[in-house]
Amino acid sequence: MRRRSLLTAAAATTLAAAPLASGCSSSAAPSGAAGGSRRGRLTYGVWDVYQVPAMKRVAREFERTRPGVSVDVQLTPNGTYWTKLRTACTGGSAPDVFWMNGPNFGLYADAGQLLPLETDGADAVLRPADFPADLISLYRWKGVQYGVPKDFDTVALWFNKELFDRAKVDYPDATWTWQDLIANAQRLTDRKRGIYGVGAPVRPQENYYNSIPQAGGYVISPDKRHSGYSDEHTREGLQFWIDLIHRYRASPSLQQMTDTDPTQMFQSGTLAMTYEASYNAATFHADPELRAKIDVAPMPKGRRRATVLHGLANVVYARTPHPELAREFVEFLGSEKASLLQGKYGTAIPARNGTAKPWAARMPDFDLQVHLDALDYAVPFPGSANSSAWQHKEMMWLAKAWSGDDSVRSATDSLTDAMDLLLAQERKGRS
Repeated sequence: MRRRSLLTAAAATTLAAAPLASGCSSSAAPSGAAGGSRRGRLTYGVWDVYQVPAMKRVAREFERTRPGVSVDVQLTPNGTYWTKLRTACTGGSAPDVFWMNGPNFGLYADAGQLLPLETDGADAVLRPADFPADLISLYRWKGVQYGVPKDFDTVALWFNKELFDRAKVDYPDATWTWQDLIANAQRLTDRKRGIYGVGAPVRPQENYYNSIPQAGGYVISPDKRHSGYSDEHTREGLQFWIDLIHRYRASPSLQQMTDTDPTQMFQSGTLAMTYEASYNAATFHADPELRAKIDVAPMPKGRRRATVLHGLANVVYARTPHPELAREFVEFLGSEKASLLQGKYGTAIPARNGTAKPWAARMPDFDLQVHLDALDYAVPFPGSANSSAWQHKEMMWLAKAWSGDDSVRSATDSLTDAMDLLLAQERKGRS
């Protein structure tokens, strides 16, 4: 749940939604720092305590070949990461290199807080062909690359084999459709024992950002000007989850899932199936008792098969006093060597093409190839310059539909109006 908490925080925090003061031009190094120094101390900002050992190992490898260079990996707990980063960026004291996610990227890039990264020529920091195209485009702003993809997440259907065996239900596989999920979730539900077939919470990355493209809908138009929530296919992708709660009674209620997170329900054995991102595999694998009971399969398909693709990137602070050294570090972070090192720790799937297998090999109890194969049908994580503003509205209005207090049509009509207004304000603010 580590990555999910960051994405949720991005949608909820008013600090992230507020305008971010511009620190410097995004087209040049800061005054007085031109050229920088290839010796010295770099700071590297991260938020996931479980990934710190991997990041420190990669940092030590970078230092080993560069005498006189040190990298200080600085952990900021995910609950305060964006608040502290925003303050540090506007105050000129942000880490030289730090993690960035999709929902917040446009805000920082548009404010000139990130250093451009060359993608061709002798000074190239990264080669786009070395990474999934959707991750490259996620961290490109107005034609300029600002992030080196670090890792990626795909979503799949995790299931409890013990509960399936008890209910005499065949395990899910690549042939499952939405109707198969619904029918089998009903069979797996045993209210007397407090067991439900599947969890249907109001989660964007794990749930409706997948079902919307599976239904043929979209969250935001390609030109970032319009909401997709008035599209009938988009509404169908939302109704799928709501019906699991209210029509088929195969999922806990919204209140139950607010009181106890569905992932925790799955871990405790009271939820037979859950849609989860790949970053939770390590958490599941760390529990020997749980590990023996569960496995993973592709998400059931609607009109088509789809999974939303998200991933973090390493970015350089625009006002770093060591621009050249910081660029060298993010180039190394995206290298094959660093990616393979990261993968061996099993906490995240490395973004660089051809380096993901060590991640899956570290947890052979699970069919993690499912998460890797999902790249073939992945769709980009939806976003705009100030995603967090409309994602806050998204969560607010969709929760009304999930609870049954409002219809999908009424809630999405209101969400469309609010989202279109915010997108218009984005354009006005950049003009």
